Amino acid sequence: QLQLVESGGGLVQPGGSLRLSCAASGFTLDYYAIGWFRQAPGKEREGVSCISSSGGSTNYADSVKGRFTISRDNAKNTVYLQMNSLKPEDTAVYYCAAGPKCRGMYDYWGQGTQVTVSS
Repeated sequence: QLQLVESGGGLVQPGGSLRLSCAASGFTLDYYAIGWFRQAPGKEREGVSCISSSGGSTNYADSVKGRFTISRDNAKNTVYLQMNSLKPEDTAVYYCAAGPKCRGMYDYWGQGTQVTVSS
């Protein structure tokens, strides 16, 4: 079964940090760009960050630049999203997705992990 599984979400206070993981099973992530997306209640899904298959190229939404860092460990078949200086507006369900390129259609999606930033 081909799937992506996110983990690492939870409740954190403003200013805190979380690291999300996106692990693949049934296929290798080596040849895929991986994107992180989020969707807050009542809002549309938005792209947060993406990393190319080689890891040589990354991009970030303006709202998270300087606070979030995406990385990948192909040996572990896992992509990470390190989130620092979290704000209440970062509260959302976070999803990872795998596709040929960062800009384009994604072939596989995870089920999401909840991130709640609140005091």
